[in-house]
Amino acid sequence: MGELDLATVRAFVTVADEGQFSAAAALLGISQQAVSKRIARLEHRLGLDLFHRVPTGATLTAAAARFLPHARSLLAVADEAVATVVRQPRPLRVAVLGERATEMRAMRYYLGRHPDRDTEIVLTNAFVTSRDALVAGRVDAAFARAHGGPRTLPARIAAIPFHLDLLHLLVGKDHPLAGHAAVPLAELAGATVWVPGTSVESEWTDYYRELSRYSGVVIDSSRRSELFPDVATGRGPAPIAMVIEHIADSDTLATFSADGFESPWHPHIRRVPVVDPTPAYPHALLWDETDPHPGIADLVEYFRDNYNRDVAADCWIPEIDRSLFVPA
Repeated sequence: MGELDLATVRAFVTVADEGQFSAAAALLGISQQAVSKRIARLEHRLGLDLFHRVPTGATLTAAAARFLPHARSLLAVADEAVATVVRQPRPLRVAVLGERATEMRAMRYYLGRHPDRDTEIVLTNAFVTSRDALVAGRVDAAFARAHGGPRTLPARIAAIPFHLDLLHLLVGKDHPLAGHAAVPLAELAGATVWVPGTSVESEWTDYYRELSRYSGVVIDSSRRSELFPDVATGRGPAPIAMVIEHIADSDTLATFSADGFESPWHPHIRRVPVVDPTPAYPHALLWDETDPHPGIADLVEYFRDNYNRDVAADCWIPEIDRSLFVPA
């Protein structure tokens, strides 16, 4: 049997992390066909299948799950060996949850004013979140809620408050709330608000559960597949532009959005602030304290100094987040 080819091992680990061959190809900078060939070579070398092909992408076989930690170790040793000789500093890698996210806009602002900071922004998604990327060691820092979600963050992950993102309602022009200058949170008790992103178990899904318990607002997490016949069921939430289109055309649908989120523009969408109190999503900046990247200190200092703590008094956030965002 020949030696393991590190290129095939790296392709395997990347597909395992991303859950999709196409996403792994984008991350590795090669074609999807090249990724498939590398996986096939590794499977031939090991004499077993590594992935189950499923509608959402690829999942690990039992044998692959046993091989994964060893594969990570191999790559870490190889990368460290190269680093001891080359000693070239690599960019600070920061995870954000999509192009439209508040943290993406914040990072653009930050890098626009600090063009000397060698930083690489890594886009994540609802299936492999920014927190997942950080815990797996694929990035040096991540913007995300520090609490909630299906997996508790390890103790090695540090956090500072980044931004309290004020929520508002988006409704169509014919919705009963369309003409309101604002709506008190108490008046939404019993009302249904559609948040399709909560169809995936995550820290933001837990946030909306806690908001529902506090306020009595009913969070509809259904995908409403009948509205999106062209979107595959296994893909997760429908694209935001399609969601906005349906809300604009409805006199009953409403959704929550955040002030920092870059929502698609539509002439029939009306923005209704929620007040007394205003729900706010608690974005934190997270990083691994075990072996931090040299660029972390500057990033942390900047976002710690620019946290919008002045709005906290008028906001509702879950009790578990208060010690980080509203310290006594």
